[in-house]
Amino acid sequence: MSQRGGGNNKGRKDSFGSIRRLPSKRYQARYTGPDGRTHTAPTTFDTRGDAQTWLSMQRADIARRRWRPAPSDETRLGEYAERWLAGRELKPTTRSHYRQLLDRMIAPTLGALSLTDLSPDVIRRWHADLGTDRPTLRAHAYGLLRTILGTAVDDRLLDSNPAVIRGAGNAKRVKKVRPASVDEIEAIAAHMPQRYRPMVLLAAWCALRFGELVELRRADVDLRHGVIRVRRGVTRSGGEVIVGTPKTDAGVRDVAVPPHLLPMIEDHLAGLGDRSPAALLFPARDGQSHMAPSTLYKVFYPAREAAGRPDLRWHDLRHTGAVLAAQSGATLADLMSRLGHTTPQAALIYQHSAAGRDAQIAAAMSRQVQDQRSGA
Repeated sequence: MSQRGGGNNKGRKDSFGSIRRLPSKRYQARYTGPDGRTHTAPTTFDTRGDAQTWLSMQRADIARRRWRPAPSDETRLGEYAERWLAGRELKPTTRSHYRQLLDRMIAPTLGALSLTDLSPDVIRRWHADLGTDRPTLRAHAYGLLRTILGTAVDDRLLDSNPAVIRGAGNAKRVKKVRPASVDEIEAIAAHMPQRYRPMVLLAAWCALRFGELVELRRADVDLRHGVIRVRRGVTRSGGEVIVGTPKTDAGVRDVAVPPHLLPMIEDHLAGLGDRSPAALLFPARDGQSHMAPSTLYKVFYPAREAAGRPDLRWHDLRHTGAVLAAQSGATLADLMSRLGHTTPQAALIYQHSAAGRDAQIAAAMSRQVQDQRSGA
């Protein structure tokens, strides 16, 4: 005779699956799945009713053809993360970044644990042990882990995502960026070798990324309309130079050049030895291959020192360009369009950005220079 709630370990047969009370006085549920194998709940339950609810959910999933087997004890996070990464279409640099985050920050601590062992407490302790000296990498590692576990939830390998630390995916900027002034931009450019000066000015006034600048070619420059067409960019991964499309659709864009820069660009084009449309504007010393960041930094660092801005990073010139555009009256939509940024919300704003607004912004930016020079 079965004793409901008693101490015996015999399973009680229900309409679907079976439930048994363990010596710990918790309840274990199991059932035979569509694959013909016996599946046990990944956790035990406080009450028989809770176990029966879990069985009912499995039965409903089978009826709706949404059933997936629960992970076994051998389903480790490291193994699942490898499958997750292999199955994603990613830019080479993004894949390399994820690879480093997994190998250096996630797998050493969490990789050997099964998915069901990853409780919120385990995630919190792992996150705390990462320290606070690298906030951006820490945020990226947490964001990647949360995304992987979110896919595990979608795959019905987890009931819920255990990565629930509020704000952990966002990194606070360690140092506030101070944009360069117009005088500082001109001073930096003046202390650069002649062939690099247009790079400084385009980075600052057109907010172009380094990878976009070194992939610019003659065919991308339209002096007649005062526009630079950004269609590609250069990234480096594992020592390999990769030319590809921008990371987002918004990165493909036409950037209006402030008119005061056009004569300088025209002179630079005239000085290039290669006259073909595919000629790089800022090639390496050999005139054919892409310039390496280290090559630029060798001349940029002394130039920023001479201009009194040793704190200014190259990427801060792009930030400077955004500030100059905003000061010239650019709206949020204008800035998103000019910089090639996108989010689901900003993309909608970008679609409604006025077609001629970017040229007006560029003209206003040049007037800042003219006003300052006339007042000098």
